[in-house]
Amino acid sequence: MPQAPRIELHPVSQRVQVHVHVGGKLLADSSQAFELRESGYPPRHYFPREDVRMDLLTTSETTTHCPFKGSTVYFSLGENKDIAWSYEQPIEGMEAITGKVAFYEQISK
Repeated sequence: MPQAPRIELHPVSQRVQVHVHVGGKLLADSSQAFELRESGYPPRHYFPREDVRMDLLTTSETTTHCPFKGSTVYFSLGENKDIAWSYEQPIEGMEAITGKVAFYEQISK
């Protein structure tokens, strides 16, 4: 029996938003997000950068590497450290996530 792929990308047919817990500030609002499903992890929405309030985020010093997606850059919002990340140069086969932004906490859809 063929094994399911480790990572699958799915278009989202509805508008997706991300709000900050404190103050309810809107950080992302998109009708062009997609959902990344990875074995062993919760699904995450990836947003086009133009649909994210990048002016509110600062680049963090944190970086990580995933053998299935590549190296990440993290973003913080004031005291909220590393709340979002992006794969600036993902590995071959994962080009669809290049420069897209994902968040740990998604408040509303």
